Amino acid sequence: MLMQPAGKYLPFPPVKLDARQWPSNTLTRAPRWLSTDLRDGNQALAEPMDSSRKLLFWDLLLQCGFKEIEVAFPSASQTDFNFVRQLIEEQRIPEDVSIQVLTQARSDLIERTFAALQGAKNATLHLYNATAPVFRRLVFRQSKAEIIQLAVSAAKQIRQQCEDQPDTHWTFEYSPETFCFTELDFALEICEAVAEIWQPCAGRPMIINLPATVEVSTPNVYADQIEYFCRHFTRRADVCISVHPHNDRGTGIACAELAMLAGADRVEGCLFGNGERTGNVDLVTLALNLYTQGVPPGLDFSQMKQVVDVVEQCNQLPVHPRHPYAGELVFTAFSGSHQDAIKKGFAARQQQSETRWEVPYLPLDPADIGCSYEAVIRVNSQSGKSGAAWMIEQNHGLTLPRALQQDFSSRVQQQTDGHGKEMTQASIWQLFRQAYGLRDPMPVALGDYSSQSQANGQLDFRADLRMNGKRKTLRGRGNGLLSGAVDALRQAFDLDLSIQDYHEHTLGQRSDSRSVAYIRCTFGDNQSAWGVGIDSDVSRASLQALLNALSNHLQANGLL
Repeated sequence: MLMQPAGKYLPFPPVKLDARQWPSNTLTRAPRWLSTDLRDGNQALAEPMDSSRKLLFWDLLLQCGFKEIEVAFPSASQTDFNFVRQLIEEQRIPEDVSIQVLTQARSDLIERTFAALQGAKNATLHLYNATAPVFRRLVFRQSKAEIIQLAVSAAKQIRQQCEDQPDTHWTFEYSPETFCFTELDFALEICEAVAEIWQPCAGRPMIINLPATVEVSTPNVYADQIEYFCRHFTRRADVCISVHPHNDRGTGIACAELAMLAGADRVEGCLFGNGERTGNVDLVTLALNLYTQGVPPGLDFSQMKQVVDVVEQCNQLPVHPRHPYAGELVFTAFSGSHQDAIKKGFAARQQQSETRWEVPYLPLDPADIGCSYEAVIRVNSQSGKSGAAWMIEQNHGLTLPRALQQDFSSRVQQQTDGHGKEMTQASIWQLFRQAYGLRDPMPVALGDYSSQSQANGQLDFRADLRMNGKRKTLRGRGNGLLSGAVDALRQAFDLDLSIQDYHEHTLGQRSDSRSVAYIRCTFGDNQSAWGVGIDSDVSRASLQALLNALSNHLQANGLL
């Protein structure tokens, strides 16, 4: 890289635009969408799609709700030509869907394009030619007048052939292909000349497409260009202004959003941003950006995993795991502080029955695009107390007390630091069961028990235990079931034992749901241990949790 790149690369000049309006505008409606996956996206593949993959993608686009789909460059290859014919002849195009095809401004290619479209009910013929100075000078070696004449001649031929096929409802689209670095006055001049030929009106629709063929400026400059064009184009009310942003600077989404603020009516792009070089604008991200602002996008991505699977199969390109909205890890938090905030957000949502979405770190409810909450939090060595607790709660219904979350988190941390890998849902549950006595068989298992109230308000407690295959009988007295059990354990094991924390809850809404109890016991030597018990009887669950805490203490001290 050069230490001083200014000698080689010139900054793109700003647009002189007085009282620009787009910075104060707000997006309140979705644009018209055009998917160009089957044409622009297909041309960008090392191995272009065959007919079966194209048909699979076509069906996906219809399922997602696209009404305008650019399907081919029929004059460029026999495969593309045949695909257009297949769609038409097999009547695969719904009544409310318009197919679009691309052609260069050459007479023979235009003829071939119309041959492909024979019999279509609704079709958009997309004409383009390059207009920027570098193309005029280096590629075509033509003057401005010659470039305009090329576009005008092609437009005349297209109009005539459209009139010769009145059974098709035609839309004409014109692109000054390199609009974003074409002089604005020349872009206006050539578009005015082409529109003069077509004579756009309600019965003769026309689209002016203003592509950022190669991103060469910041998105605000592109927005200025769009607003300038919309202000000065004399037939603005009679045409649809479309944009086709590429992503060379990594700002394709921003370019499209700012272009809409500046007056664009329509956006062309691909699912997940496939396309030449760094790709086209990503229509999935753009649509869901609108959705998260409360704007109906008019596209359906409620089954995102299916969309990803089909696109990956057809394009033979992976969707990045961090891709906005669609990536495998896009809703996933590994960081402890993120996990804690997300967990609290979900808890508050459940308690308040809010319809408005407000969960930290998640701009979109995963359920809206068919994703479960299971993958929202995943656990590795970076995770805090909330991560493992969330997975235990979501998958097993256990709402761990805060102190138990901290205790279990330290155990998870030891595990993940030891092997340096992510812990699965199954391995976390296995660790939890091992740590808090939910094993089979349990080291100290409760058998039959009974309690009897005395005249003095005390309660006599009796229980049979199974310890390492042997039976042991306990007797104690207290002012309640647990205090009687504690007294019995003190006598039987000669321990200074007391209950420090106690929590319980049901594991469902039904009357026959099981209950879970969490107990932390402290011992005279400043040690403590947690135990967890689960049973259909809450008293039995509490007693087993107490015994599990005891067995953890005994095992930690080599006494069991």
